[in-house]
Amino acid sequence: MLIENMKMALSALRANKMRSFLTMLGIIIGIGSVIAITSVGDTMRKMFSDIYQDVGVTQGYISIGYWIDEVRNSDYFTMDEMESYKEVFGDRLAYIDSGNSVTGEIATDLTKKNFYFYGIDYNYIDVQPVNIVYGRYLNEADILARKPNCVIDRASAEELYGSARAAVGKTFRITVYGNVTEFNIIGVFEKEQSAFTALMTGSSANGEAYIPWTLLTWPNDYIYQCHFFADPDMTAQELQEFNDDFAAYVARTKNRNPEDFYIITAQSEMGTVDSMLSGIAAAVAGIAAISLLVGGIGIMNIMLVSVTERTREIGTRKALGATTRDIMIQFLTESAVLSAIGGIIGIALAAGLVSILGALFSLPVVIKPYVVLMAVGFSAVVGIFFGIYPAKKAAQRDPIIALRYE
Repeated sequence: MLIENMKMALSALRANKMRSFLTMLGIIIGIGSVIAITSVGDTMRKMFSDIYQDVGVTQGYISIGYWIDEVRNSDYFTMDEMESYKEVFGDRLAYIDSGNSVTGEIATDLTKKNFYFYGIDYNYIDVQPVNIVYGRYLNEADILARKPNCVIDRASAEELYGSARAAVGKTFRITVYGNVTEFNIIGVFEKEQSAFTALMTGSSANGEAYIPWTLLTWPNDYIYQCHFFADPDMTAQELQEFNDDFAAYVARTKNRNPEDFYIITAQSEMGTVDSMLSGIAAAVAGIAAISLLVGGIGIMNIMLVSVTERTREIGTRKALGATTRDIMIQFLTESAVLSAIGGIIGIALAAGLVSILGALFSLPVVIKPYVVLMAVGFSAVVGIFFGIYPAKKAAQRDPIIALRYE
């Protein structure tokens, strides 16, 4: 019975192709807009998620609050305290350093280039993996002895020395906290990034280098902030609990309240960005969905016209034994098929458009299957909802009056 009704519905649509297409246009635009906007929103969320994956989802910083008027020496961190944090939190704390950096310039016979010199510990490579293409990475002895060694990025090494291999063993001087220090280049690294991260961050005019973090501590080894990574295998809930526990422990050992400390984590930033993008996408998709209402009204209008045009057909079918229920199902099926076809066309157009835009900007597009299924189902529901009144009107036609209709 359902298949027969669908065949009759398709036959009725083919009989008035242009009218059917114009009726579906509202559904096509509505569904297409919702799918396109949802896809763009999901793609943006995936892009930012990949960026945070590259920089480290479990990363965080903690320091005394900038709103604290009287900062005590004990509010700063010491190297001994940071070692004690490793002992207290064990495997939950994967990495910790001061998070300090300096800028400087490396000049060679070929050219000169500004660099960001990041102070790191020897196990930073565990939480921020890089490929050492030549030479070696900083080791524990470099950190403990505060040796002026560094590793630089491959692109900068090639620019400064002609090749990455040639950079290893070279020296340069920069000023660190007022003191001129001669550094040795002991290695060249290459960092892998996702396509999203590379697109968003672009190519920087500055080079990137890693040096022992012990060279960048404050006078008397007072450290303003702690830069840390939690265990990367933690779930989101476990990570949140760790961040709370870590802030509470730091505050307790420094005889402060947790709210006296400023803590920022990649997890909280990710949540903020994700909520913002989700809210924007939902709002815009909601506005686009209004066109579905317009499309549904269009379906109701054309079905009312169809009922009037096919009055004699309705009377004939009733005279041959069709029940009120049969007539109603027939017209409901027709309106649902009309709306569903419009939804499928809208989805195809939206998917094609976002795929083309993704190819132009070299971005993998995110189109979630369940969103497509929901869109098709929703478009059919719209057709059924707005087809109820015309179908009911058709079903209630008196067969005698319908057969006399000219």
